[in-house]
Amino acid sequence: MSGPGPEGSSRTVRVDPHLHTVASYDAQTMPETLLARAREVGLDAVVVTDHDTVEGARIVADLAPEYDLVGVVGCEISTAGGHLLAIGVDDPPDPGRPLAETARAVQQEGGVAVVPHPFQRSRHGASADAITAVDGIEVYNAHTLTNIRNRQAERFASVREYPAYGGSDAHRVAGIGHAATAVELPEATLSAETILAGMRAGRTAAVWRRSSRWQFLTKVVENAKRKTFSLL
Repeated sequence: MSGPGPEGSSRTVRVDPHLHTVASYDAQTMPETLLARAREVGLDAVVVTDHDTVEGARIVADLAPEYDLVGVVGCEISTAGGHLLAIGVDDPPDPGRPLAETARAVQQEGGVAVVPHPFQRSRHGASADAITAVDGIEVYNAHTLTNIRNRQAERFASVREYPAYGGSDAHRVAGIGHAATAVELPEATLSAETILAGMRAGRTAAVWRRSSRWQFLTKVVENAKRKTFSLL
């Protein structure tokens, strides 16, 4: 990771664009805990993408400077075609609309639309047919049991020439830092604006280390219990 260069020069930073707080129904991480861990693992910036809400992301963005980090507001939208990360939005787009329509709404707001965990149908990942008009593909999602779908996503992004993203998809503090996105900024200044500018320009790359099998299985079991109880 490079530090600030001469005025006007570019800079590459490490951003996790896929994180969850307690504002997500399936997550446990408090904003302060998330930020402390993000600083500990060497991130420069974080994007909180709770499910269909920006409330947790706003809190994290406000607190981030206290931890020498940049916080970007985002959310994970439940579209008709699968989940979509809306990065850099003030308000969450309406859920349930087509993925491409939602992506265009995000872009019109000045945000960046990225498809998380594509092809993972059990996690509401988008299919190949649904993916269009987006700004990038999460080619490495750290919260996965095998790497099959990540490799499929990487091939898809390469063939379609979509910028590549990595995300921890951390729902608990232990998962933070297992994957991230390297973003080349258009200038040395680190801010939400320059991060979004680098993403819009497609200057991104995925970086990662795998989540443990135990963390993945714990999440699967807890989700199954939640669905069971909701039917009672």
